[in-house]
Amino acid sequence: MSDDDFERHRPQLRALAYRMLGSLSEADDAVQETWLRYQRTDTSDVENLGAWLTTVAGRVCLNLLRSRTTRGEVPLDENDPEVRLPDPVVSPLSGPDPEQEALLADSVGLALQVVLDTLTPAERLAFVLHDLFAVPFDDIAPLVERSPAAARQLASRGRRRVQEAAPAPDADLAKQRVAVDAFYAAARDGDFDALVTVLAPEVVLRADGGASRTRPTVLLRGARTVAGQATMARRLSRFARPALVNGAAGAVVVIGERVFAVMAFTVTDGRIAAIDVLYDPDRLAGLDPVAFAT
Repeated sequence: MSDDDFERHRPQLRALAYRMLGSLSEADDAVQETWLRYQRTDTSDVENLGAWLTTVAGRVCLNLLRSRTTRGEVPLDENDPEVRLPDPVVSPLSGPDPEQEALLADSVGLALQVVLDTLTPAERLAFVLHDLFAVPFDDIAPLVERSPAAARQLASRGRRRVQEAAPAPDADLAKQRVAVDAFYAAARDGDFDALVTVLAPEVVLRADGGASRTRPTVLLRGARTVAGQATMARRLSRFARPALVNGAAGAVVVIGERVFAVMAFTVTDGRIAAIDVLYDPDRLAGLDPVAFAT
């Protein structure tokens, strides 16, 4: 047992924890707790240390999810739009740094992270471990205190909800950028019809202003509804700088010397299927606007 053995697996453990928790700081805490458990355990008989650490990290994340009292997994409902977006992974157009690349190894878009937040802790664990990290159901079952068959059903339910609510983005980043640029051009011009054209019919817009009641959350659905509320996008378009958000085409809005908002776009079949806007000043404080200078 050595620190080097653990460090080789740290990037994958952090990626797992981010998908489970949707928070970069909590992901780091979960990895630290996994390291502490590793230090306290005799792993000399462990044949596959990576698999062992993955299940330990999964258990840590499951416990954290179950202990949440104010951020429970709840459906997103227009009648009660308590939107809380996951932490975005934001990088300049030149690409993510090595740490971000490891975190986004399987291209987990922000829209997928949003849907993961709507799953029960057990569904989320089963889906993430099996579908994203190829952990067998025999290993997942003890974590969720169910049989392997029941763990399979949990993952299936999670997969079905993800497929229904998180559209698969176009793989071509250049095509994504074309759609995002068209959105901003239409917003700047106040061209309602052009906005409707670039938006998917069932587009969803989510905006998270943070915990302060003076910065409300927003949840809108439908191309005409979203296009009709594009006044904010028009005001902010001249401050928007292209960026990558969770590896996909997005933008950071820089006003003065701070990042005011991060906008993530999910582009499917050439149209924008989801727009996720984080303008929580507390969670954006760590972003350096200079990194996104054009």
